[in-house]
Amino acid sequence: MGKIKLRPWDSAEHLKTDEDMAFYLEACLEEGDPALIAHALGVIARARGMTQLARDTGLSRESLYTALSADGNPEFATVMKVLKALRIRLHAELTHG
Repeated sequence: MGKIKLRPWDSAEHLKTDEDMAFYLEACLEEGDPALIAHALGVIARARGMTQLARDTGLSRESLYTALSADGNPEFATVMKVLKALRIRLHAELTHG
């Protein structure tokens, strides 16, 4: 019987459009976990191209990979630079209850 070769799941491979990326980030934001949100930004950055994001933010690729990992803890200024470079805007909405 042949062996089945498995690869780790990479969400970045499945984010093909800007709309996919926005829905993915929105779902992660709803969870409210800062580490998940940083990781989601990293996934979106990889889907878009980390080298270009580094150029657009003025940050190194290495620092972006570190900051936008599940274990990263990026400064808010870094998050804002990344969002601007990715053309993603956050908005405030009141919740009820």
